[in-house]
Amino acid sequence: MRYYIIAGEPSGDLHGGNLIRELHRLDPEAEIRAWGGELMQSAGAEVVKHYRDLAFMGFAEVVANLPAILRNFKFCRKDIESFRPDVLILIDYPGFNLRMAEFAHKEGIKVFYYISPQIWAWKQSRVKKVRAYVDEMYVILPFEKDFYRKFGVDVHFVGHPLIDAVDNYHGALIPGGDDALISAADDPRPLVALLPGSRKQEISKMLPLMAAAARDFPDYRFVIAGAPSQEAEYYASLLGGADIPVIFGKTYAILSRAHAALVTSGTATLETAIFKVPQIVCYRGGSISYMLAKNLVKVKYISLVNLIMDAEVVPELIQSKLSVENLKRELAVIASPGERRRAMLEAYDRLYDKLGGVGASARTAERMLKSLRKD
Repeated sequence: MRYYIIAGEPSGDLHGGNLIRELHRLDPEAEIRAWGGELMQSAGAEVVKHYRDLAFMGFAEVVANLPAILRNFKFCRKDIESFRPDVLILIDYPGFNLRMAEFAHKEGIKVFYYISPQIWAWKQSRVKKVRAYVDEMYVILPFEKDFYRKFGVDVHFVGHPLIDAVDNYHGALIPGGDDALISAADDPRPLVALLPGSRKQEISKMLPLMAAAARDFPDYRFVIAGAPSQEAEYYASLLGGADIPVIFGKTYAILSRAHAALVTSGTATLETAIFKVPQIVCYRGGSISYMLAKNLVKVKYISLVNLIMDAEVVPELIQSKLSVENLKRELAVIASPGERRRAMLEAYDRLYDKLGGVGASARTAERMLKSLRKD
């Protein structure tokens, strides 16, 4: 069968890569064309557009880059028409993917949506497009099934693929195979991971604050998990002279050794929790985008960990609360033995159970193939 898959972010590339591997396992003759990154390409897809060309955040940046966005829409429609897939598989990235869902539906192409956009948080009107243009919805958060049911949309809860990604990492881990800067046998200090995000806009806002806070913790060593789409020089320009190594492509190796973490809100908060690393969740957006979001968002928390648990398991420092002083105060608490650290780790165990266990990618691929072969 012929599959066209669109992922517009690093997390989508990760989950898309795992899904593609499972599709190839079940359908050895699969032809897969995709928008994504290196992980999807290494899994066997022909990647025609890289997600780094799609990373536009916030209202102001979207407006500024509107011509490029419109060119991407046009290219994608033509590429789908030329490839004529049996199914279009969309991974999150709603601003783009819901438009492609409408286009493919009108072209008579089956549409599967894997990893729901966060329309339960804001822009709930988008559920109408899901109901109208998406043939099957595959959700990865336990509360999403109940959300869609309220709007008359039937969905499959397949479990969270991050469980698979972390499990695969542990299964392939070779002792001594990590970067020397991570293992640092000559430095016994506990490691604190800095995960400032993957986009330049995020990194420029988060990393200077994280680096400034790190200066007050000489008894810990800090390592930055670098995004593959960024350059080392860019990170160096934001560190204010702080001597913190940046290591690319080793986020899981860093988290597997971390004692604590400062994490930009997003999928990385859930990855950090699955690795059982106490964390502080950070977020600061542009003032216009934040004011718009504040009036529209319908959830109590910003981090996936707290949303899934429906409780403040991890501290969230958002917008004006994200300061060097607040980072230092919270890091001192979660890095030290005590009730807050112990309670967070216990909550992580309950979170893992809620996420559905291993096998999400395989379950998703099996359901998709069963549906496609039935037609």
